[in-house]
Amino acid sequence: MSSLAMETGQNENPRPLWHIVVVASIAAGIQFGWALQLSLLTPYVQTLGVPRVWASFIWLCGPISGLLVQPIVGYSSDRCTSRFGRRRPFIAIGACFVAVSVFFIGFAKDMGHRAGDSLHSLTKPRAVAIFVTGFWILDVANNMLQGPCRAFLADLSANDHKRTRIANGWFSFFMAIGNVLGYAAGSFSNLHKLLPFTVTTACDVYCANLKTCFLIDIVFLMSVTITAITTVKETPLISKETVDGDEGGSSCAFFGELSTAFKTLKKPMWLLLLVTFLNWFAWFPFLLYDTDWMGLEVYGGNLKGSENQQKLYDQGVRAGAFGLMINSIVLAFASLGLEPVSLLIGGAKNLWGVVNFILAACLAGTVGVSKLAEAWRDKLGPQILPPPPINIKASALALFGLLGIPLAVTFSIPFALASIYCSDAGAGQGLSLGVLNLSIVIPQMIVSVVSGHLDAAFGGGNMPSFVMGSIMAAISAFLAIFALPNPNNQVSLNPGSAMAGH
Repeated sequence: MSSLAMETGQNENPRPLWHIVVVASIAAGIQFGWALQLSLLTPYVQTLGVPRVWASFIWLCGPISGLLVQPIVGYSSDRCTSRFGRRRPFIAIGACFVAVSVFFIGFAKDMGHRAGDSLHSLTKPRAVAIFVTGFWILDVANNMLQGPCRAFLADLSANDHKRTRIANGWFSFFMAIGNVLGYAAGSFSNLHKLLPFTVTTACDVYCANLKTCFLIDIVFLMSVTITAITTVKETPLISKETVDGDEGGSSCAFFGELSTAFKTLKKPMWLLLLVTFLNWFAWFPFLLYDTDWMGLEVYGGNLKGSENQQKLYDQGVRAGAFGLMINSIVLAFASLGLEPVSLLIGGAKNLWGVVNFILAACLAGTVGVSKLAEAWRDKLGPQILPPPPINIKASALALFGLLGIPLAVTFSIPFALASIYCSDAGAGQGLSLGVLNLSIVIPQMIVSVVSGHLDAAFGGGNMPSFVMGSIMAAISAFLAIFALPNPNNQVSLNPGSAMAGH
């Protein structure tokens, strides 16, 4: 297996804390755009005329780019000999690609109209092509940003385990900040008034709001990225020679190391991959369709219905974005209590199992909320419907908030356990996390392919996919508690305690 002969910076002392904070702040810019994707893009793509059953295929880009781009970029950045450093060139290029892709997404309708799309046609093929191009570039760019950014934080920590936990804590903190900002922006219906030029002949108010959100994202991401790469310097890699006669980290060397990493995995790691796979199989239906669920089933709206139904759908989407903001706030606070709670219930794996039961209950609870909303609409009869009453809206938002607890665990415990189980695997940090990443992106690919068809087979809506997710969450909970071994050494799962202890 190849290894670097000389890797400057690895034996340096840990950098000052403010260096870590500045670099970690890039996560806020990345997550700002990701929050906008989750809350606004699934409804938006349906306004372009893409049938709902096919809309999920567009989301295949994320797992495909995560499967290919992130490990390759991480491997390449390990061996980059640029005078600007190993990580900063990839971070800068990724941020530029994000800006370009976001422009394509926001202005897809305008560019499609100028290219010949009819305003009166339900399907806008040129706008769809531009949107899909921008969307795929965006996911590739996000993967180009996240991998090198996390690796840069590891470099700045200089193999100091305490400082590494602090760096990861700050990265998680800024992810929560980015989520809150993104979901808050997505929940405002009049944000386009800040930039009046966004409303055009081809772009209505909903489209203009999305366009405005992404223009703000460009400015925000570029600001934090430029600040980070200009104020925090890297020591360039002097040599990238490898053993086995490989120069420059060829693709053969990359796949060779990836193959070796799989061959050396022990049973605990294989079980961790299985539980992670099932866990994310449960999460993705809700992550993809949460705001659509609010607009379609809770509020009773319809993008292709009457004017009142379209208005209800838009209100539901914005209520869903507000729910996601609540989810992010709970996520931030829940992450502070993971370590003491895990000690109380017998370790990290038990905590993971318990919160997966909470995930299963919440996903099943979406069925109950949907049935309540449907019964309320049936009672009113065929008329111009108002938004659902406060008890139904509160129940839906409560589910969003509760889901912040298992999400905090999902973002931390699998990676903490992987760092223990893979300690003797013989692969580098990037490759070990790349192996874990496979169990995250593969279920997303499956969900993206089957969820639309599954929902259509049962009459439309999101309930079949959510029920499937609930079942997978329950199975992953049992496996986490009864199959995963307890690690010999507990690791700190509490980002807040790591930061407070400094």
